[in-house]
Amino acid sequence: MTLRASLLQITAGRPLGSLRGQLLRWLILPLVLLVALNAVSLYRDALEAADVAYDRSLLSSTRALAERVSVQDGKVVANVPYVALDSFETDTLGRIYYKVTGLQGETVSGYDDLPPVPKNVPRTDLYPALVRFYHATYNGERVRIAALLQPVYDDSMRGIALIQVGETLDARQALSRDILFSTLLRQALLVLAVAAMVWFAVRLVLRPLMLLKNEVETRALSDLSNIDPALVHKEVRPLVAAMNGAMARTQDLIASQRRFIADASHQLRTPLAVLKTQAELALRENDPAAMRAIVSSIAGTTDGAIHLANRLLTLARIEHGSGSTPNAPVSLAEVARQVGLELALPAVQKGIDLALEADADDLTTVPGQGLLLHEMVSNLVDNAIRYTPVGGSVLLQVRREGNGVTLAVSDSGPGIAAGDVDKVFMPFYRAQATLEANPGGTGLGLAIVRDIANLHGAGITLGQSDNGHGLSVRVIFPAPAIVEASSALKAN
Repeated sequence: MTLRASLLQITAGRPLGSLRGQLLRWLILPLVLLVALNAVSLYRDALEAADVAYDRSLLSSTRALAERVSVQDGKVVANVPYVALDSFETDTLGRIYYKVTGLQGETVSGYDDLPPVPKNVPRTDLYPALVRFYHATYNGERVRIAALLQPVYDDSMRGIALIQVGETLDARQALSRDILFSTLLRQALLVLAVAAMVWFAVRLVLRPLMLLKNEVETRALSDLSNIDPALVHKEVRPLVAAMNGAMARTQDLIASQRRFIADASHQLRTPLAVLKTQAELALRENDPAAMRAIVSSIAGTTDGAIHLANRLLTLARIEHGSGSTPNAPVSLAEVARQVGLELALPAVQKGIDLALEADADDLTTVPGQGLLLHEMVSNLVDNAIRYTPVGGSVLLQVRREGNGVTLAVSDSGPGIAAGDVDKVFMPFYRAQATLEANPGGTGLGLAIVRDIANLHGAGITLGQSDNGHGLSVRVIFPAPAIVEASSALKAN
């Protein structure tokens, strides 16, 4: 799965947006939610505090009225002048309704139709007085009523009178609105202040990233130098390190391409110069036999140039265009048989004994790219035939060894000197013995073999053949390749 596919899966198919925007959203939105919950809590607490304050004021009015209730001539009386009522209304900032009920439930004074005390209203524990508070509707308005049980007595009787004082909720509602508006205003100002600070903090924190972006954008195309990890935060340094690693790999790739172009141009310059010289000679030659000889030389030089160009294209394709992971089961034994049939004619023409020893196909199957593995085996066998003298032998072996598969190509040629073993895999390098045995070679065969082996996770060793002379090239495919191949075969 590619990086883009992984990120799209994480983000539910949506591409990632602005980092600054996401940080602000994830910080501000939860903050707004918490502030809203806090505002509701503060509003409720403020309303409870206001209710307690207004209830205390209402109880004070009820007690003041209770002090004017007495017993005269065996009857409960209430001396409540209008001046006292005006004073109550002035103190409570609302309309006042009251009722005094005697010992037998009779109305002594006040509003006879004032709503009675509900049976399920408990006595409040906030005050030592025997008082109950409840809400009711009176004359189409909501009122808050305090009901106080007041003891009354004289020499002839004693009992409990009920004093009820109610007030409209205008003042409470006005205070509630003031509290609500004040709370919302303060919380809104708090959110705006925090949002501004968060925006500034996010902008400040992301500034190194923006500077990094500007530095990368303004760099010259040829500037692949490392970026200083100290320019960014610790959490971003792994990303910068990965970028530096990618640029280092790009530098290596560019350097490899430049070397390849330089070597290819150098190697192609010689046959092209020879072709030009031969063509000029042919133009000046009048003898048909001599011209035919020159044309034959041109054909040979052209074949060598074609061979070199094909090897160069193969090497370029392996190094820069065929770096994908092997993904198909390939039988090395079958590939070796095909190569043996294809190169049987050159071997017969030189009188070389070309032999194949291979295990069963299912024991020599590895995951890989069939065309590249064919190219690798073909290069090994072709080199062996080219450098083996007339009447020699070439042995191609494909064996299951332990959990791995080994491909071995052995010949009876001049072999490779010990000092050249580490150099022969370099493109265009040719040992002295190979120059003498095949002056027209390209020096790319083993370089191609090495790259194809590396692509398939295989190792290469060079040694002597079993006969004590000649070269034996062994390509060893490791155990994981066998496991993967078996799984792929079972799946198919």
